[in-house]
Amino acid sequence: MSLGPAVPKPLDGSVRFFSVAYLPTYTATVFVLLLVWAGAPGKDVSLRRAWRTATEVGAGEAVWILVGTTVIAVVFQPFQLAVMRLLEGGRPDALGAGVGRALQRRRKARLAARAELTGSAGEPSPELVQRAGTAAAALRRRYPLPDHLVRPTALGNVLAALRDTAGRDHGWDAAVAWPRLYPVLSDRARAVVDDCRDSLDGAARLCVTHAVTALVGAALLLRSGWWLLLALVPAAVAALAYHGAVQAALTYGDAVRAGFELHRFDLLTALHLPLPDTLQEERALAEELCRHWRQGLPPPDRYFHPPDPLDSTPLPGS
Repeated sequence: MSLGPAVPKPLDGSVRFFSVAYLPTYTATVFVLLLVWAGAPGKDVSLRRAWRTATEVGAGEAVWILVGTTVIAVVFQPFQLAVMRLLEGGRPDALGAGVGRALQRRRKARLAARAELTGSAGEPSPELVQRAGTAAAALRRRYPLPDHLVRPTALGNVLAALRDTAGRDHGWDAAVAWPRLYPVLSDRARAVVDDCRDSLDGAARLCVTHAVTALVGAALLLRSGWWLLLALVPAAVAALAYHGAVQAALTYGDAVRAGFELHRFDLLTALHLPLPDTLQEERALAEELCRHWRQGLPPPDRYFHPPDPLDSTPLPGS
């Protein structure tokens, strides 16, 4: 499961709805309509016929197409989480999941080997140190540390690495702490996180929508000879969108990690808990809070209530 935004985003006709839900649905609808207007399913497919039919579409029909596309986009909007789970690799026992995990573990092992400096004779060169550092950074961003958390897909591993590493150095469990941290982010930090999340969700929806469109197109063009190759168009868009989703997930992970690094003390302040003086104290407090949120164990029993800066009551005798 992906580390989603802490606060559900409203379905309000905003830029997010247009880019994440409406635009992929609209492009898929237009592609399928063009195939039908061209004569699919059937052997006599003609792009000229499709163009002629498209130019004859009246204002009323165009409105119905737009309304129908909007309705479809709205209906499938709640399935965004299912879309992300599918691209992350689905259930652990899903068909092909074992093969996918084995492949991803081999890629992780190769990346880990490039991140090591062992085996070099003498002092490693600056170039070798830089390459190893780059590989180590990529390993931290792209794969979770424990092998049992490796997912069958590249996108699943990037998001698993996010859940595994965000806040971990300071004792936080991102899966349970992030929904509490998100509301106390600064406006600028929240804007960055939201923008990255929108890019991720939009690319993921575009990938799945056009993968399904490719299957529908192949079914419509199955008896049309070489016209079947047109189904490769949405398939190529789906492949490019998946690559874009992986890149967007990497950027989203960086934004979430930055949120923990910059605003974790704001969360403690909002909870009226005393700020720790050392890293060890912070880790102990963060782990206690995460156990409380995750397992229902008792919360910390010490609170800190700073004085109200608006309280200007004069002291006695002043």
